[in-house]
Amino acid sequence: MYGSAQTPDDSERTAFRKAEKKYKLDKSSVITKKPRKNQVKQEEDLSEVVDFKIILETYKETGETPHGISKLQSEFSRPVFCLEDRPGFYFIPGALSVEEQCHWIKESLGNFPQPPNRTNHNAIYGPLHDLFLAAQTQKVLIDAGTVNADANSTFTSNAQELDVKRWKSNEESVQKLSGDSCKVITASSLLRKLRWSTLGLQFDWSKRNYNVSLPHNKIPETLCQLAKRMASPAMPMGEEFRPEAAIVNYFGSGDMLGGHLDDMEADWSKPIVSISLGCKAIFLLGGKSREDLPVAMFLRSGDIVLMAGQARECFHGVPRIFADTENAEITSLALQFSNQDDHCFLEYIRTSRININIRQVY
Repeated sequence: MYGSAQTPDDSERTAFRKAEKKYKLDKSSVITKKPRKNQVKQEEDLSEVVDFKIILETYKETGETPHGISKLQSEFSRPVFCLEDRPGFYFIPGALSVEEQCHWIKESLGNFPQPPNRTNHNAIYGPLHDLFLAAQTQKVLIDAGTVNADANSTFTSNAQELDVKRWKSNEESVQKLSGDSCKVITASSLLRKLRWSTLGLQFDWSKRNYNVSLPHNKIPETLCQLAKRMASPAMPMGEEFRPEAAIVNYFGSGDMLGGHLDDMEADWSKPIVSISLGCKAIFLLGGKSREDLPVAMFLRSGDIVLMAGQARECFHGVPRIFADTENAEITSLALQFSNQDDHCFLEYIRTSRININIRQVY
């Protein structure tokens, strides 16, 4: 679902695809570091994108909401907004503090991709231990011969056995190996190519179902408690959300997530709890058909979206993240990550977005 495949002419596009095209990053309009003389950056029309940050500010001042958007009447600790024509969709703007956002960014990069949790790298490189640490210390992956996807890869600066993948930092050895049949790839490039990791029950992307036989780490208890608390506005009366699986998506500049349904869970009355971290993005929420015109809205770091009931049947996707300095809106994160020890987290999140979506599978 990532990337930008070739698409048909406008006359053949669905309403959802047309919206994706409208909002996706137009690389031809991006000003380069050395712009040509008289080059002018083309202004984008984002006037139709719903901005819940402004809606929240207006509501606090006047108690009013725009036409078609209402505030949920509940005892929840923060204002929750609903789209009146999309039952089961809830938006909680600024649900997480800056400190909470930074904590979950660190967890998403340092701990969530750790084996036995699976990532998109498993199919090619097998389990990769300590990927973020290896990127921090500028190590490289030595892949000697055929990859054994069941073998554990480790980050080490003194690896001698080359029958499995190892991480090395010895430049002389790397230069020698790169001249042989070994493949050398930097940990930093693998980190940038990280697209997803799975927590709790592992989702099998090839079979599109949950494989309970795969080993996995439990979802951290602190994340479970957060998900339970945030899911409460969308839960049936008297029931508590059970976090059983989570998929963490990683977006870089130019990445998109095409329109899709999350339909592999047994009970759609239970919400998906979706947490946004890092750069601002545009989220599209369509209808039950790709021909239904989607609603576009901004997602900022700390926002939480809930999708339950009828909303689970709606196509949705992310056609665009704003990774440029002017529009990324991560100033508060940058201040929180100002410590030298957090420099690598800041460098990553400056141009990236992370989405943690937590599900009750059964």
